[in-house]
Amino acid sequence: MIRKRKITFVINYFYPDLAATSQLMTELTKYLQYDFTITVIAAQPGYAGENHDSKKLFEEAYVENIKVVRIKLPEVNKNSKISRIKYISSYFLLANLALLKEKGTDVIFTISQPPVLGGLIGTIGKLLKRSRHIYSIHDFNPEQAQAVAYTNNQTVFKIAKAIDKLNCSYADQVLVVGEDMAETLRGRFEGGKVPKHTVISNWTDEDAIVPLEKNEPEIREFLEMHGLQDKFIVMYSGNLGLYYDLENLIQVSKEFVGQPDIVFLFIGEGAVKQRIQTYALENKLENVKFLPYQPKEFLKYSLNAADVHLVVNQKGIKGVSVPSKIYGVMAAGKPVLGVLEQGSEVQRLIFESGAGLVIEPQNYQGVVHAINYLRSLDGDELKAMGLKGRSYLEKNLTRDTSINKYRDVLQTVSDHSQPGATRPIEQ
Repeated sequence: MIRKRKITFVINYFYPDLAATSQLMTELTKYLQYDFTITVIAAQPGYAGENHDSKKLFEEAYVENIKVVRIKLPEVNKNSKISRIKYISSYFLLANLALLKEKGTDVIFTISQPPVLGGLIGTIGKLLKRSRHIYSIHDFNPEQAQAVAYTNNQTVFKIAKAIDKLNCSYADQVLVVGEDMAETLRGRFEGGKVPKHTVISNWTDEDAIVPLEKNEPEIREFLEMHGLQDKFIVMYSGNLGLYYDLENLIQVSKEFVGQPDIVFLFIGEGAVKQRIQTYALENKLENVKFLPYQPKEFLKYSLNAADVHLVVNQKGIKGVSVPSKIYGVMAAGKPVLGVLEQGSEVQRLIFESGAGLVIEPQNYQGVVHAINYLRSLDGDELKAMGLKGRSYLEKNLTRDTSINKYRDVLQTVSDHSQPGATRPIEQ
């Protein structure tokens, strides 16, 4: 019997964490568990405040056939740079130790979280374990941090960028989640040798999230519970983080004060949630509501409760990050109001599918006009616009399409994990 290649995923977030990368990587590894022997190294869950009471530094468990090594880390306050640094440093050290303990790894799979250091774990692991390394970049850093002026220390940026270029160069395969990100990668190495890379889109479970009418019992109950009946709901569902300009975008809601038929609903957690909640409270914005992350199995209802979904990025994020919430919105067949730069991956998807409108970041009056336009459409027109997104997703962005691309890359890289060697036969 041919020995299955062993892939060790070092991915920070994993089931039951609620982070988008957790959900993607959990689905990916579950689909690949019969093709490869898989170990996952991840932090104890806590992305959205989940509690865990483990006292062990490393804890092993299984999710189906997947071995999961959980790392105990200090709690993180996302509004504190010191707390973030402490968390990230602990993760980097302990993830490296956990990886070095893993025996027989053919391929190390890392993602770009934490920034730069996620890739460096794979670089160090490849060097010390003589394994292959696949580096999956969901966010380019330090470019992402630079776009929001997270720090103005140019020395830090230069060092971080040099390290991440090394991670890319030394990796056997770089994966990016958008065509615009592939352009950024090529731009990093302009005039030099561009690392081998593949574009693989993120996805959602298009069988679990499908278009539903608001009169579905679960959706109707959700709307009634939160006082949202007969409202035009502009929804933002996802990470309320630093890279989405939400602190400015929420000010758009002031333009609709006195119009009781419209509500801005923010579902999720993140670094700026407290700040935008405070803004809404101080300005008595009764048309703004906040809810925590909804359980994964309830997403098909909460996403379908919206009339329009906001999919946004800060200016300067083009080619640096792709907001993965677009796939769930398209699966639900809902219209999209994108606040995105021209030429960005999601702007392209909205344009090609016809599933919504796109306004340039920081054009807040344009956002107001776009909302008013979408409200002016009758129900059938709005529904038809959203269903164009669903149709496009079914043709181009299915989960199987992306997972099969991952499988092909992992198979190709793992088959070359020992140049010139054939797979050993199990006795």
